[in-house]
Amino acid sequence: MPKTRLMLVDDSLFFRTFLTSKIGKEPSIEIVGSYGDPIEASKNIQALRPDVIVVDMEMPRMRGSEFIRTIMPKHPKVKTLVVSSLSKNVFDAIQAGAIDFIAKPGSRSGFDENQFIQELIQKIKVAAVANTNISEASSRIKQTVSAQTGGTAPVRRAKSGLSSKSVIAIGASTGGTEAILEVIKNLPKSTPGVVIVQHMPPVFTKMYAERCDKTCSMSVKEAQNGDRVESGNILIAPGGDQQMYLREDSGGYYVYLTPGPKVSGHCPSVDVLFESVAKTAGRNAVGVLLTGMGADGAKGLLSMKKSGAHTIGQDEASCVVYGMPMVAFNLGSVAEQLALGEIGDAVLRRFYK
Repeated sequence: MPKTRLMLVDDSLFFRTFLTSKIGKEPSIEIVGSYGDPIEASKNIQALRPDVIVVDMEMPRMRGSEFIRTIMPKHPKVKTLVVSSLSKNVFDAIQAGAIDFIAKPGSRSGFDENQFIQELIQKIKVAAVANTNISEASSRIKQTVSAQTGGTAPVRRAKSGLSSKSVIAIGASTGGTEAILEVIKNLPKSTPGVVIVQHMPPVFTKMYAERCDKTCSMSVKEAQNGDRVESGNILIAPGGDQQMYLREDSGGYYVYLTPGPKVSGHCPSVDVLFESVAKTAGRNAVGVLLTGMGADGAKGLLSMKKSGAHTIGQDEASCVVYGMPMVAFNLGSVAEQLALGEIGDAVLRRFYK
């Protein structure tokens, strides 16, 4: 199998040297270029033919998101990963086309050098096989939906017998920040409460929730222990060392956050959330599993399906990485497999006419 051709773009010579010395030991990756100037790097992409570019978010001559927007039209098959300090601008890079991001050393406490390198290498490998041919299909779906509705959102009425205990659970990993936003951005304020696990480093989940809140009709926030799961509200599990569970008391649903080990390789884990939703909400729930590498969420989604919940998996053509939804589909966890642009409406059809 050919090696993944990697280019490094970071204005810090020290950091580029550090990455070269560590990643250079990985037999499946070949570093073909290292640049401190993003403009110079962009001039050499054609000659060096990198599969993946790891780029710093903040650089003097060009921000990482601008670099990605500059190279994408000319080199659409090149995958980009962003190394970012604690900045909301990282989501601009994801929107521009970056596959994923990783927190830069020094932007988080308790930095573990080996863990950082292993995480980065894993993300490079995932990026190398990621699907970048999804924008055209997504555009066609949006045009079709727009044509069907006359370009306006349809007027919806709640179904009779709709339970006050309804809840929507969503899980995602690589490619999930944009995928989740695509699903939730048009959900009306009256939509049942939504709980989400998106694999993301600590602190960034709060920034992501704030970004989503500016776009969505529903209120979006990073979850805190005891937060109520109510209509009009979306709770995103905080990145870090806490698992998030759905619980119920006399007042309705709430989230319970507690420190715990990784499950299915992650903390927070989609499986943990989905299993708790299956036990707590049963047939009153809708489960959605979106793009991501690995298998997290597949078993939990199966538990939701067995409990009577309606389950939806993203299809291969619209996934950045068809991993988690594929495992779920093969396991029999998915009742309905749809393109990303169709999932939001499918969710609403469970609750509205």
